[in-house]
Amino acid sequence: MGIGHTQLSLTSPKFEWTVVLTGLFLAAVGLGLIYSATSPAGPAGRSFILRQLTWCSLGLLVMGAFLVVDYHVLERWAVWLYVAIVVSLMVVWAVGNVTAGSKRWIDLGLMRFQPSEFAKLAVVVVLAKYFQGNPGRIALGFLDLWRPLLLVAVPVGLVLIQPDLGTAVVIALVALGMILFVGVARKVWLFAFGAGLIGVPLLVLMGDRLLLGYQKERLATFLDPSFDPLGSGYHILQSQIAIGSGGVFGKGFLHGTQNQLMFLPVKHTDFIFSILAEEWGFVGCVAVLIVFCALFLRGLGIAAKARDGFGALLAFGCTSIIFWHVAINTAMVMGMVPVVGVPLSFLSYGGSSLVLSFLVLAVLANVSMRRFSY
Repeated sequence: MGIGHTQLSLTSPKFEWTVVLTGLFLAAVGLGLIYSATSPAGPAGRSFILRQLTWCSLGLLVMGAFLVVDYHVLERWAVWLYVAIVVSLMVVWAVGNVTAGSKRWIDLGLMRFQPSEFAKLAVVVVLAKYFQGNPGRIALGFLDLWRPLLLVAVPVGLVLIQPDLGTAVVIALVALGMILFVGVARKVWLFAFGAGLIGVPLLVLMGDRLLLGYQKERLATFLDPSFDPLGSGYHILQSQIAIGSGGVFGKGFLHGTQNQLMFLPVKHTDFIFSILAEEWGFVGCVAVLIVFCALFLRGLGIAAKARDGFGALLAFGCTSIIFWHVAINTAMVMGMVPVVGVPLSFLSYGGSSLVLSFLVLAVLANVSMRRFSY
């Protein structure tokens, strides 16, 4: 399907500038934070900025390329996209590179590719295709849910064995949100509530057998960071110190002590929000979160005004991807949830995550612009 008879360009009043400019602003903030986080390393730290700029350029190219085609191309290729991601996750499990005890990347020579990041979008696309004729029309029963739940369970299972609990949680939450967006029957709600009442105590009792060693440490650290202040609790304690020391207005760019004195580990990836809080304070954090909230509201607005069910589900799912990254990451660095390794969209260092974020924005902008097509 083409773009219809409506011609879209950068000068068109139909072009989705809000979403595009929001992404560019957040990516620029991320580059500044990554520069600050890696500057104590000297010349070696500059390579992080150069690589992030490269990934940012690639993300912009991907976004621009996707905007010139109709988003319904994803509908036609949904199944093949899903199969490609599942196969990629299997390849990671078989021959992927091991980093920090996890197999998450495929080495492509000049760069590393993390399929689990793009599995989030693949799940959104395949569920949007599956549910496209049903949003808000018929409440889904048990027989309606086993196929979509199976579609979600396969990539979630493959991601869990890497192991990457954070990404698996994000995929599951995004899928759950899309299913609720479509609508489920009352009996399903009652069953889910009852299963939760039974399942949560069982997980607590059997957690020692189900969780891996590092996951047990993260849970213990979440409950009491001082449990191991120089080991598993070090990250979150230093993060909380950095956030608290920023005060209202922060210490200023390149003046954060936890950052510049190298007390805060993995600060350019999972804990980038701690750098923002230390250097720009409460005001800077609120400003960035307001921008994210504006993006969420715009995404929901695009879903509400989409021309068809497929577009509505795509927009809602893509908005959910960004939402859960922001919600989990910010809660994680403040010690409100266990550390599960979820990056902060646009701000954290990481090529696959950044390209995915731009691709998600491209989908939102595409759905918004094509509602004028006929």
